Order: sequence, then C-alpha cells, then structure tokens
Amino acid sequence: MTTRQHDRYQALMGLAPKNIPHWEHWSCPDGETYLSGIDHYDHPRQCRQRLQELYPQLGLGIPKSDDPIPRPEEQEDKGKGRWGDQNRDHWQQQDASHRFKDEAEMLAFSPLEQGDFTGWNVVVDGDFSSEAIIYERFRKYYPAEWGDQAPDGYPAEVFFYNTMFMWPMLVFGYENFMNLCLLPEFERIMDEFAEINRRVFRAFARLPVNFAICHDDIVLTRGPVCSPDWMHKYIFPRYEEYWSILKAAGKEVIFMVDGRVDAYADDVIACGARGIISEPYTDYKAIARRHEGKNLFLAGEGDNRVLMRNDPAEIEAMTRSMVETAKMTGGYMMCVGNHIPFNVTPEGIKRYLDLSADISHR
Repeated sequence: MTTRQHDRYQALMGLAPKNIPHWEHWSCPDGETYLSGIDHYDHPRQCRQRLQELYPQLGLGIPKSDDPIPRPEEQEDKGKGRWGDQNRDHWQQQDASHRFKDEAEMLAFSPLEQGDFTGWNVVVDGDFSSEAIIYERFRKYYPAEWGDQAPDGYPAEVFFYNTMFMWPMLVFGYENFMNLCLLPEFERIMDEFAEINRRVFRAFARLPVNFAICHDDIVLTRGPVCSPDWMHKYIFPRYEEYWSILKAAGKEVIFMVDGRVDAYADDVIACGARGIISEPYTDYKAIARRHEGKNLFLAGEGDNRVLMRNDPAEIEAMTRSMVETAKMTGGYMMCVGNHIPFNVTPEGIKRYLDLSADISHR
C-alpha cells in the first residue's frame, strides 16, 4: 500500500492524516503538457508517467499505449462541447424527444420493464434487470484474490452516478423531468427507479470495496432543484434505505453532488453519508462547524475560477483557506470542486499544486 493510498483512506474515514491528500476532477491536457514537459497528444503515456513522478497526488491513470491522440481541432466536432482531449458526441441531460414522442408516453414508461439501459447515455449505462447481472458487471473491476472483502485500510471504491435523483433527469431530460415530477403519475416511475437501485446497492454491498461514492445532482449553483417536501418523499428515504444496506456490509458512503449543497447537507449526512464532495459554492466551513466532533469528510472547496485568473495572491489565499477548513475536520481532501477542465490556465494549476504540496499538512 502506498502512502498516497493510506492518506486517502484516512481522509475518507475522517482520521486526520498528517498529509492532506488530493481528489481532483481532472481533464486538462494542456495542463499535463505544461506540468510534465511532454506533449499530452504526441506521447500520452510518457506524459502521464512523468506527471505521476512529479505530481503523484493527482493519482492519474497511465494509458497503456503511447500512440498519438488526435488533437480536438483534428477531430470531428459533434456539436456537444468538449471534455478533456475529446469532443463530445452527446449530452446526457439533453431533451428526450428521441426516446419519447410526448408527455403521455413518458408517463407510461416503465423503468423496470425496460431494465437494460445500454446505450441510453445515462452515464452509467448498462443492464440493470437483475442484481446478479449488476454484481457481475462491477465485480470484474476488483482483484479476484480479494474475494468479497477489500483490504483493510485500502481506499477501494465503487462509484454510482444515478443514486436516485439522476435517473429521471437523464432518462427524460432536465426540462421534461421538471414538468413531470409533481404529477401524481410520476410516483410510480420513481418507485420503479427505486427498485432498480435496490438491486444496485444490494450488489454493491457484496463488492470488495470500503467506500461507495454516490452521486446525485440534487442542487444547482444557487441551491436546491426540488422542494424539501419533494425530496423527503422521493429521495432522502431512499438514500437512508440504500446506505443502510451498504453500512450493514461494512462500507462507508461518500455523497458527490454538483452545486451549492448547504440546504441539504444535513439531510444527506442524516441519511448515513460519511461526508460530501461538492463544489466551491458550498460553505464547507459552516458544515464543519455544525458537525464539529464528527470528523466529516469534505472536499470541493477549491475554485477553478481562481486558477483561471492566475493571480498568485488569490491562489494562495484560496489554498490557505482550504487548509484551514481541513484543520476543522479530520476528513478533508484538497479538491477544485468545479473541476480542472481543458480551459484552466496551466500556470494557475501549477501554483495551486505546488503551494498545496508545501502547506497542506496538519
């Protein structure tokens, strides 16, 4: 087990590792080229290998091949924007007119009857028609010698994007979901998505992992999408149910959410989450104060807008503030919560990473 892995496990568990680790959402090829001195597109494997030597805290995977990657301007533009070194050919939260001809057809849809969502662009595509199928699909990503138990102290994780809220949003599209979610007929649909997820979390309980990263974008940058009443009817009871299945199997839950989660942070924690990773719109210090003594896991306080401006004093102030929050709770990771995408200034990234290496210690 490496020191980095050990620190990550300690942070996720709220055990206050001396070195505060990173959890960075990374898709910045120009940043890789700048930091490593090796062109990401010409030599992707060599670039990542050098980056791993210089900045192991990023924990980035190393490609098997060093074959050149076409630059975005050389790729066919699908019109759906860019992610890292690729142009996207779809957008998950697009209008669902290609699936349903009208609202009546949406309300008649049966998630359980569908079962197999392969090719639906619901982020975690695939067949959800049985617990056995789900288990086999995810089990193959972990060493066979682990059996049904991950090593103690190892941050083995499983990630699931559609913890509950995302299912209808991705299947129907954002605007359609907003139009449908208050209708009485929608209750059956949510019940069926809930049954699909029972299969998912029962399967996850059997995996050799110590953590489940459960994602749901229940808020926007200014706060909640749906009302507390709606959330307490359709979402939070399911979180409590699913996470109790995981916790009974000895697994901890980390909740991942975009936006400003302040309004629902306490609800998520009450449902059984060990902590939250979100975006810089969230007031992390306030959450840490409210839950003093619990050593919650928190991450996402860093802001890519600060990195983009590349003001040394501003980057230093942000990074030092993050370290101060880390001293308020034993569970904390350095994290630019609104991502480090392709258009972030490489110089700003380097300032943040280098300063973090100097001061992110307890």
